[in-house]
Amino acid sequence: MTRRETVIAALAHEETPVVPYHAEFTQQEYEKMVRYTGDKNFYEKYGGYLHYMQYWGYPEERADKSMHFTDDFGVTWDRSGADKDIGVVDEPVMPEPDITLYPAPVLREKRIRAECERLLATREDKFCFAGIGFSMFERLWSYVGMENALIYMLTEKEFVNALLDKICDFNLKVIDIINEYPFDGVYFGDDWGQQRGMIMGAPLWRELIKPRVARMYERAKKNGKFIFQHSCGDVEEVFDDLIEIGLDCYQTFQPEIYDVEKVKKKYGDRLAFWGGISTQRALPEKTPGELREIIKETLSVMRKGGGYILAPTHAVPQDVPPENVIAMLEAFKNQNSL
Repeated sequence: MTRRETVIAALAHEETPVVPYHAEFTQQEYEKMVRYTGDKNFYEKYGGYLHYMQYWGYPEERADKSMHFTDDFGVTWDRSGADKDIGVVDEPVMPEPDITLYPAPVLREKRIRAECERLLATREDKFCFAGIGFSMFERLWSYVGMENALIYMLTEKEFVNALLDKICDFNLKVIDIINEYPFDGVYFGDDWGQQRGMIMGAPLWRELIKPRVARMYERAKKNGKFIFQHSCGDVEEVFDDLIEIGLDCYQTFQPEIYDVEKVKKKYGDRLAFWGGISTQRALPEKTPGELREIIKETLSVMRKGGGYILAPTHAVPQDVPPENVIAMLEAFKNQNSL
């Protein structure tokens, strides 16, 4: 089986000879690994199964080390603090709940198409997909600020509905472009969870977020593509909702939040999971030997009946020792020998 065929089989809940796997890294961890290995292509040697990109609306002129930049949505980000990958919003561009303040984003169609074409040209035999980061709630709070977003979801619902519709309408234009290319799936990034429970609570998510997510899933599935949803934190309350509106694979699957065995038993025949190896505890804190045992135990539960992509729960952060990264990648590649 090719890597693409292996992922498709796993998403169809079929057991495969090798569980597909993937890893990615924060910029700081990647640079550390390059120094440690002396090889800027160190990860490629381990043969990951996924090949994808997200549209974030970042400007082309943003240099990797730029500390401040303004995105296509008019939001200025500051990366001078601890978060060197995304950063924090300088100031809300919509300081009041007034839809006339909405800064209409620039749809850079030519750039999106170029990125899609570049992705397909370098796919090899991997499962290939494209998607949208900050796809709904995160785009909302990037405009108005997190505290205001949560307040407005309770007190200014007319404004929130109008703004979420504009966000959704723009995303549908991006999805239509993605759908013109022979990708295998569409990915949506949008954090809804915290360590215990959802940031805005399940009722408000169902009222305000779910209808727009359903529209995006429906549009993306039009060409038979698999749907992936990223959300950090505990969003189990809405797994059934996500399955109902067409989700195929949930990422990120955090073992410090979810009971892996119970979730696999309850949802594993209806929803695939991507993640499972903790970037919060296991990768930064365990020894390489302990880490291999964790991966072995996780596989023993999650590979049954397919529906699993083995991976860290998030981009590997800068506090993970290089020895643990190598141990993880070796275990992924040689999983049947664990």
